[in-house]
Amino acid sequence: MTRFVLRRLLQSGVVLLGVTLVVFLLLQLVPGDPVRVALGTRFDPETYEALRSRAGLDQPLPVQYANYVGHAVTGDLGVSFRSGRPVTAIVLERLPATLSLAITAVVFALLVSFPLGVLSALRSGSVFDHAARVFSQFGVSVPDFWMGIMGILLFAGVLGWFPPSGYVALTEDPVGWASHVFLPAVTVGLVTASILTRFIRSSVLEVLAEDYVRTAEAKGLPTRVVVVRHVLRNALIPVVTVVAVQLASLLGGVIVIEVLFAWPGVGRLTYDAVQARDYPVLQGAVLLVAALFLLVNLLVDLLYARLDPRIRVR
Repeated sequence: MTRFVLRRLLQSGVVLLGVTLVVFLLLQLVPGDPVRVALGTRFDPETYEALRSRAGLDQPLPVQYANYVGHAVTGDLGVSFRSGRPVTAIVLERLPATLSLAITAVVFALLVSFPLGVLSALRSGSVFDHAARVFSQFGVSVPDFWMGIMGILLFAGVLGWFPPSGYVALTEDPVGWASHVFLPAVTVGLVTASILTRFIRSSVLEVLAEDYVRTAEAKGLPTRVVVVRHVLRNALIPVVTVVAVQLASLLGGVIVIEVLFAWPGVGRLTYDAVQARDYPVLQGAVLLVAALFLLVNLLVDLLYARLDPRIRVR
């Protein structure tokens, strides 16, 4: 197990190095001068040259990249062109908001999709099954920003139950946090629940057709025991992968939803960095998203061994 984790961490380091290289090269292709954009109306030649020198933009590209990687290894992701603050501090400030939104959305999605998917598979061909599939297709087809706008109009505009936008930290005011996170979490969670419902249904149907399930039923085991012990545990293995991908995507920031609800997460930070051509912040945000994806994938691989004893990590 230890060797497996160390090997995966080494591979993750190589992947992150590749991510930094690709992002760095792509940003060089973007037209315009980011320092000039950051200065705006405050432009003057001395300040311009000082900021370029501070950011290392006056050096050759290989030197710039080598300096960036060398500092990134120590946790220094540079300084924002727009605010002058360290990028690491800016990204870490936005991470709690994204974490709270992503985890809440995934929990909501699982609470909806798990019973829907399982019952839909167990009652395949019934009215309930057809209704669950319609719900799944609706959630996948309808854009999330449209559902977000409809939620704001209904729950914030007409009913006045929840605020239309904004963010309150969970540690400062749990009730205020819950009221602000409800609309964006439900909007994102409905899309995720629609995706998960289809996968859970398909996975359960596939396991129900296995010989060991028919054998358990032939032995006279109660349906509840067969489903819990033999069906769900095996059906959850492919579902865990989908849940992990959805969680990693949400941890990377749902840009449209965060902008729509004025949610100060990593997605909104990325959007603002693109708008302002704040390259250090954009690089830092992308690097954080890549690291979160790799971490979630590693945790999923370790979870596989717990769900299925036949799977071994080496």
